[in-house]
Amino acid sequence: MSTAQLSAVALGPRYDAHRLRAELDALGHRRFSPQRTFDRSGPAEETGSDWRVLSLRSQGGDPRRTDPGGPGLTGYADTPLLAEAPYMASILAGIPADLRTARLMALGPGASVDEHRDYPYGLPAGWVRLHVPVVTNPGAVLVIDGVEHRWQPGELWYGDFSRPHRVYNTGETRRVHLVIDCFVGSALLDMFPEEFRRRVRWSEVLFEKPELPLTPDEAAEMECSIGVPASFLDGDSLEAFTARWTLDRRAGLYAADGRLVLDVADGPSMTLVHIGEGEFRLLGWTTERTIKIDLSGRVPQARFRMRYGTGLAETVRAATPTQQRRQAS
Repeated sequence: MSTAQLSAVALGPRYDAHRLRAELDALGHRRFSPQRTFDRSGPAEETGSDWRVLSLRSQGGDPRRTDPGGPGLTGYADTPLLAEAPYMASILAGIPADLRTARLMALGPGASVDEHRDYPYGLPAGWVRLHVPVVTNPGAVLVIDGVEHRWQPGELWYGDFSRPHRVYNTGETRRVHLVIDCFVGSALLDMFPEEFRRRVRWSEVLFEKPELPLTPDEAAEMECSIGVPASFLDGDSLEAFTARWTLDRRAGLYAADGRLVLDVADGPSMTLVHIGEGEFRLLGWTTERTIKIDLSGRVPQARFRMRYGTGLAETVRAATPTQQRRQAS
């Protein structure tokens, strides 16, 4: 299997193309909304091209969310529209992974998406994107790393979208794919062909870690005020995180329903998910980005970490425990 072949690979399951098309028709094209991306402050502006989305699973289960989601206060949930597509729901239920979003993405005739890379994405970032084509035509082409792909209805494909890719539709009909974003686990990778698995550098794979819930007392003991590096919030690359000097954003950690919430001044708020030993990932995200809280030492501190495969960058900030501030006052 060549390097180019590693950029896209067909997985085992084949689905009923007729049932997929019937559910798409029943859902109706008028219910699709313009595609949005996601930046550090949440869903971004709508795309200007004929690139439309119907969300079956989204952040907070909101059908209006056409973006892929990101760190925030809510996790991912099915939207009410999924109940109208039971066959597609069965496909999602059969994928052995925790799912982020599932979106029907439609590219209209004559539309295109310019070449770009998705970052952070892929096995080194802890999440992957799968495609199930629903309707297509010979003029609908996905190009990944210079290789053209014309995936067919009912197939299941993995693509490495961290590589340069673009899509265009020169046909006379729209191209619709069911696009599924998944957290990475061993059961999901068991679906991949053996030859692909032999080529994977397992030390570079960022596997999902389960939540280890805190007790309410533990969460309360970790409340503090801290400075958060802006590059940590901005979603910068690992290299930029280590090289870029940025002013800190003031933030506080407070307990809510047994979890901690990171509340950034004049910025976003994010729920933290404990993964062990005082380390937390951001809800809606992977362990690509974590915060380790240690208030018990001589100098209370928070360690901000970013990972990509085996790469790890860390920066430390002093923390002021909330209980200490209360005692001082």
